[in-house]
Amino acid sequence: MQVIFKTLILNNFKSHRDITVNFGERTDITGDNAEGKSTICEAPTYVLYGTDALGSKLDPTPITYEAEEIKVSLLLEVDGKELMLGRSLKKNKTIYYVNEVPSKAGEFNEVVEKLFDKDLFLSLFNPSYFPSMHWEKQRSMLLQYVTSPINKDVIKHMPDEQNKCLAALFKKHNLEDIKKIHAENKNTLEKKYIAAQSRTKTLQERLEQINISNVPLESLKAELAQIDKQVREKESLLDKAWEKNQAYNSLQAKIRNIQDQVEMSKEHWPLLKNEEIEDSCRTCKRPLDEESVTTVKKDKEIRIENYKANHEKLLKERAGLKAQLEEMEFIDVTELRNEIRELDPQGTPLREAIRIHGEFGRLQEQVKQAQTDENETLHSLNESIFILDCVKAFKAKEAELQGEKVQALFETLSVRLFEEQRNGELKNTFEIELDKKPYRKLSTAEGIRAGLELRDVLSQQSDLITPVFVDNAESITSFKQPVGQLIVSRVVAGQKLKIEGVDAE
Repeated sequence: MQVIFKTLILNNFKSHRDITVNFGERTDITGDNAEGKSTICEAPTYVLYGTDALGSKLDPTPITYEAEEIKVSLLLEVDGKELMLGRSLKKNKTIYYVNEVPSKAGEFNEVVEKLFDKDLFLSLFNPSYFPSMHWEKQRSMLLQYVTSPINKDVIKHMPDEQNKCLAALFKKHNLEDIKKIHAENKNTLEKKYIAAQSRTKTLQERLEQINISNVPLESLKAELAQIDKQVREKESLLDKAWEKNQAYNSLQAKIRNIQDQVEMSKEHWPLLKNEEIEDSCRTCKRPLDEESVTTVKKDKEIRIENYKANHEKLLKERAGLKAQLEEMEFIDVTELRNEIRELDPQGTPLREAIRIHGEFGRLQEQVKQAQTDENETLHSLNESIFILDCVKAFKAKEAELQGEKVQALFETLSVRLFEEQRNGELKNTFEIELDKKPYRKLSTAEGIRAGLELRDVLSQQSDLITPVFVDNAESITSFKQPVGQLIVSRVVAGQKLKIEGVDAE
């Protein structure tokens, strides 16, 4: 799109009561200070946005006189089609005009917004506007026309190891996700690695504190096995002796029991033997007949025979048990117990030595596993650190390539898009430099040249050609002809305001 200023009409605008400016391909505005040269630069932006050429709010009120209405009209040619825009202020009320037709603010703003972006237009019209914006806005505006290099183009400029690493990771995640994943991994693994080191050290210290026997483990086990064998053999003898003694004691108990029965039988015999045969009933005391007495006598005889038979049986049983007892032997196990008591403790130091051998072996395995875990954690940690370094290198290379693409747009200016932090990370920035001097330190002439080159780059990249206003042109001897309509303001001492529009021949 090409925008051309055709005619500017000022009525009671600041120092100008009534003036019409007919623009040519180049328009020279000359005159002494305070002749209203810069006001002409402010008028187009006032019509479009109600601001001065730097985007600040503008008060259009006449300076040295009073007026009921202030009005500014600008005739534009946009790609060959004319458009008349106007803005007036009457009794603090703003009236808008589109092709001389009064319009609402929204309708007017919609027409202007369809033409071009405000910041872009002001940057192209006034070379001093772009550097006045916040650096983030400057950066964003310039980079919207410069595509970032694609991942494939960036990694092919990186070392092979980093190239292979990122190429594999890019199949699953984007760069920011890769950074987040491995930044979190790094934090987690650093803590895990410290814990792993601590565990390895603790286990190693415990291992070093163990006083292990110089006697081989197999020898200790063999010696203990021999002692245990002897103990088991003696315990087996002790068990057998206990069984025999248990039988002996049991037989003795039976004999004592029968002996008690014999004694009880003896005590019962006199009572039975001397029992009298009564001739009367024990209950009713009536005399018994001869037959009953005979029956009573016979009962006593039977009971005596039974007693004798039972007594004899007890005596025989006692005699038989005593005969068995005489054939049995009660074994004294005192010596055997003493032998076991003396022998068994001999295995205690051997068992302790074997236990220490076992603990030492377990600790060795734990130390080995802890070292393995520590090494694996360190490997994973180093892997995440390497990936983060790859991400950092990728961003640096991406910034370098993007910077080269941006720098290729300029002839004399250099543009800094990034600055390196202490941690090696790149931080977004934006600095325009001329001969290594930042824009803010340039002289007026250098600033004009830098601004014109910058606005020409923006014009070319955005495909928008607008008029450009060069103020204070007297401070610069020459400058490259910018793209688009040129409006030049120059101070000429003692001269009244003079406007000359020149078209190409």
